[in-house]
Amino acid sequence: MDGSVTVISNPTVSVRVTSTASSFEINRRFNRGVTIAEFKSKLEMIVGTPAACMDLDLFSASDKFLQKLDNNEALLGSYHVDDDCRIHVTDRSGAQSGEFTDLSKVEKFEISDDAYEKRADSVRSFKKNMKLGRFNEENRVKQEEALAKKEEEEKAAAEAIAAGNRCKVEVPGQPTKVGTVMFVGTVDFKPGHWVGVKYDEPLGKHDGSVNGKRYFECEPKYGAFVKPLSVTVGDFPEEDYGLDEISFCFRLVWKRSAQILL
Repeated sequence: MDGSVTVISNPTVSVRVTSTASSFEINRRFNRGVTIAEFKSKLEMIVGTPAACMDLDLFSASDKFLQKLDNNEALLGSYHVDDDCRIHVTDRSGAQSGEFTDLSKVEKFEISDDAYEKRADSVRSFKKNMKLGRFNEENRVKQEEALAKKEEEEKAAAEAIAAGNRCKVEVPGQPTKVGTVMFVGTVDFKPGHWVGVKYDEPLGKHDGSVNGKRYFECEPKYGAFVKPLSVTVGDFPEEDYGLDEISFCFRLVWKRSAQILL
């Protein structure tokens, strides 16, 4: 034993790559045994800059400039390249920043609907052959029948509800609410039949108007539109939440507190 120490470094290094031709930072792992010329060829596939038009600058993990990688015959590992260092590519080809990432400059491929319909290698053709989605006639008919049946049920339910009825609203995933029916019919913002309800509590979404059109009157956050099948009409008396008693007790406590302070 001669007391010497042999240091074996990791054969690969993870570096951050930036470029004047792109606004993105890319993290890649490279072999320290490649030459700078070979390294540039690999970078060409990443940043899009021709290898012959690259100038490389090496920065530390804290982005402090260290040195230029300007010897094409030298190995990448011969420079002070450590994990998390940054290598910046300066593009001398004349490319502008973002040129390779700006999709507005990419020529779009366009095809008419008739031409697309005739193609045998399209997604539409695949769906037709596999009878998927709207091309499955049996499922499409079933869906249309189910939708028509539900619309009839909604219409029948709406006809049994009248403005002024007290009601209970039960929507899946929401607490049961009690209120008064204010509107029954169709609306402009959604298809089908709807019931406008003024809740006894501020559990709604609006004041009876939607998208600038008023359907009924109520205080803000007391109004809502629900599907007729979610509404049950009946004798649902308005609950007394004791607001008058609470107000009286508050005033009494305030008066006694004032007397004590005096």
